[in-house]
Amino acid sequence: MYLLSMSSSTISTMSDSLETDKSIMIWRIKNLIKELEAARGNGTSMISLIMPPRDQLSRVTKMLVNECGTASNIKMMDGNGTLFGTLSGNTREILHKFTVDLPNKHGRGGQSALRFARLRTKKCHNYVRKTAELATQFYISSVTSQPNVSGLILAGSADFKTELSQSGMFDPRLQAKVLKVVDVSCGGENGFNQAIKLSSEILSNVKFVQETRLIGKYFQEIEQDTGKYVSGVQDTLKALEIGAVKTLIVWENLDIGRYVLKNSITGETSIHHFCKAEENDQSNFRDLTNNAELKVIDKQSLLEWFATEYKKFGCALEFFTDKSQEGSQF
Repeated sequence: MYLLSMSSSTISTMSDSLETDKSIMIWRIKNLIKELEAARGNGTSMISLIMPPRDQLSRVTKMLVNECGTASNIKMMDGNGTLFGTLSGNTREILHKFTVDLPNKHGRGGQSALRFARLRTKKCHNYVRKTAELATQFYISSVTSQPNVSGLILAGSADFKTELSQSGMFDPRLQAKVLKVVDVSCGGENGFNQAIKLSSEILSNVKFVQETRLIGKYFQEIEQDTGKYVSGVQDTLKALEIGAVKTLIVWENLDIGRYVLKNSITGETSIHHFCKAEENDQSNFRDLTNNAELKVIDKQSLLEWFATEYKKFGCALEFFTDKSQEGSQF
């Protein structure tokens, strides 16, 4: 009999490795989709879903519906309007927003105050009802009559979000999906971003939040001038060679090719990295010392090379997009 023990750090490493492999697989699928989008037919096109033999159509239909429901919804609501959005993977999307003009609370006494109070109460009621109806429209599938989101977060700077969550007008199917109610200091898209940050603990498994934290940590290293960061292709490759990289962060749309070139006279091989403009410059494929032609022995995307070779350098590989504010800034 053998007893096998495994430390928690080992388990964590295995989990991280699986997550990285999953990220690489997703990146490769995205890359394939981009190539397919660029492909053109002879005037006709068709999207086909190929099922394995003896599979059930009902199972595949359910899978497609579930795939549409992997988003977390964040609903911004205050006294000025409501914003409906979703957060799925590393994609943040605004579905709809509308504004509302509610009357201010009347400070004077008498019949006038009562009239204004009744008017405000009625408009507030209509506002909450409209928000509840739109929530059902956006977040309840018309096919399955079930929520198409995995969770709901209600955010706002007034009490309307709480009133909505406790209102009988709010669909019970959506009430069951509410994960958190948060207070934000502003509305609109800025409030949307703030709501995501305030809900980061609940959304920790969402790629968008993970990406924001990762890039934020990188910027923090730069601000503190710790010397624990590099940028650019050449400096990054040098750091990889000496084993100094813990986490390799790459933009998923980085369009740089890795070339292995051979000198036609000396027979020496060398590795070069070219962007699209440099690939079209023929002077990059000649040796300036002896004017020899540099023949292409191998060519591949630098991202593909990273995805294949990163484990040899003992580092983690993280892809990021420009969908988050931090990613766009990077």
